[in-house]
Amino acid sequence: MDTLFSDQKSASLAEFDVAEGRMADEGGALKLGQEAEPLREEAPSALANAPADDRPAFPAEPIDNSRALALSDVIAPRAKPGEALIRLAYRMGVPGHTLASPFRRPSAKRLLATVDSPICGNRASGIALRAGHFQVHGVKQPIGTLDFAAGTRLAPGLERTLHSFSWLADLAACGPSSDCTGVAERITKGWLDAHEARPKPSVKSAAWDVENAGLRLIAWLTHAPLVMSGDLRPRLLDAIEDTASWLDRKALRSGAGLGQVAGWAAVTAAGLLLPDGRPRRLYGEAGLIKALGELVAEDGGGLGRCPRAQMDAIQVLTDLAACYEAVDRDPPEALLVMRELLVPPLLALRHGDGALGNWQGQGAISADQVSALIAASGVRTRPLNEPKHWGYQRVRAAQTTVQFDAGPPPRARHTRCGCASTLAFEMSDGTSRLIVNCGGAALAGGLVPAHIGQGLRATAAHSTLVLDDANSTAVLLHGKLGRGAETVEVERRIIGRGSGSQRREGTRIEASHDGYAARFGLIHERILTVANDGNEIVGEDILVPASRKGKRGKVGFAIRFHLGKGVEAHLSEDGMGASLLTPDGKLWQLRLRGDAPGAIGGGEDIKLTRDDSIWVDGEGYPHATEQLVIQGLASRGGGQFSWLLKKMG
Repeated sequence: MDTLFSDQKSASLAEFDVAEGRMADEGGALKLGQEAEPLREEAPSALANAPADDRPAFPAEPIDNSRALALSDVIAPRAKPGEALIRLAYRMGVPGHTLASPFRRPSAKRLLATVDSPICGNRASGIALRAGHFQVHGVKQPIGTLDFAAGTRLAPGLERTLHSFSWLADLAACGPSSDCTGVAERITKGWLDAHEARPKPSVKSAAWDVENAGLRLIAWLTHAPLVMSGDLRPRLLDAIEDTASWLDRKALRSGAGLGQVAGWAAVTAAGLLLPDGRPRRLYGEAGLIKALGELVAEDGGGLGRCPRAQMDAIQVLTDLAACYEAVDRDPPEALLVMRELLVPPLLALRHGDGALGNWQGQGAISADQVSALIAASGVRTRPLNEPKHWGYQRVRAAQTTVQFDAGPPPRARHTRCGCASTLAFEMSDGTSRLIVNCGGAALAGGLVPAHIGQGLRATAAHSTLVLDDANSTAVLLHGKLGRGAETVEVERRIIGRGSGSQRREGTRIEASHDGYAARFGLIHERILTVANDGNEIVGEDILVPASRKGKRGKVGFAIRFHLGKGVEAHLSEDGMGASLLTPDGKLWQLRLRGDAPGAIGGGEDIKLTRDDSIWVDGEGYPHATEQLVIQGLASRGGGQFSWLLKKMG
């Protein structure tokens, strides 16, 4: 397990231009849409340095990636001259009531409507609250012992849950409102006593992080009956107005990402539900549409490449749509289009069990959570198999699902809990996960110790190739990533061989990254070929010199296959393969050398070993698992390592 948590510096980081939601070619682009090359029958590697004439071709067909929606559809509504002036005046500090009703006194503080949010919280967490404690990432925190003060250090998950008031949705999901108001008011009163905005909020407190403040304001507005039925009503109305006024100023200057989107969405919701709110609503809508354009790539995938953030963005827009419905107003079309764009990439990360893969520090978010969110959004669509800019390739063949990280690491300002996972893959057979990533770094501080969370972000914690126990992208503190994989090239095609009843077809994805180029002078290329019947996955990991003149010497390598929960692995007698038995009785075999097309070349002392590993589920519970490791020494002049996953019986 020592190598699993290694953390070494790497090469250079991708730079994206997200001003229009697109990746830039300069400084590290995701290069796609290249012309498909013919394939070699004896060793299917379009990336090998062989003359084109020496490669007998299989027919190659391009993948059709046409979409009904595109980011270009997300356009801010054309503002009338009067509305543009109102937005400008409100931004300059003219009070909303002066702009809305210039000859009247300000309206009394109240909410104009009750919101019926379709978002369903976690019922188990709500029951825990009624029992007297928070339950976050598997850890219980009694409410009575919780210190709400600004300087108190809490586990990251508990801190976010407390200050964003996401627990209100959990409480609402666990029983009638009358049974929950007492608990909601108790926690809210404790929070207000420590963090009430008047006269000036503490910007050093996590409570006044823009993302937490925005999510909190939306929660207050959408679950008002839980917290405003008693004596807290006047205080909470003051807090709502103060928080909205604070976000009016801060959302504009906050960095790109989910925090800015949450801030602008909260401003818009306050404009809808508070008196004299039209100027604030117009101001918030314009800021929100711009922030959404900076949050996602053209295919709808968030630039942070984090499935949890993708879900949070969908939830924010769904709650905001409910606020529009409460006041009988249609939301801008751009907001609805954006929500429809966000869903297909998220569905691309669902395995056969309906839960998400472990990517960018997240655990395997459960099928129930994903299904409930999609149902609440009202979006009906299919998974996006090839989210070009988000970077996760998906292949579904019969009961087999493969997810492949074929994109550069997220840029620093979009990163939540960045992981060096480039060219890692996950694979499931029906409801059984066979190959996984460890995941769970973003859930550290609960049942996953914080010091292990850093190691879970390393390349070695993912099912990919690692050179010299070094990360393909440097893993820094506080969820950030440093220099490393800058350019990722990817090509996807349909391949076929033979004719008639003997014809075999499959999907082939070729990708490469330069994360090891600066340190070792090598480019890592990975090819995954998935047969259409789902019973065979051919893999090739190729090391190619980054320059014409390769470096001398050798470097240690390891190709890691982290196994799913409950998978039993047994090494073969010849040491060149292993049988993998899933909990539901499915048998797969991993083989290297002669049993896979091509042969292991450019390496020495190659062996297959079994080691301990860890897998973190969506609730933050770590599970002891195993991993298979192909390891040895690779020449700095290059090498090719072939392996095969085949379903038996």
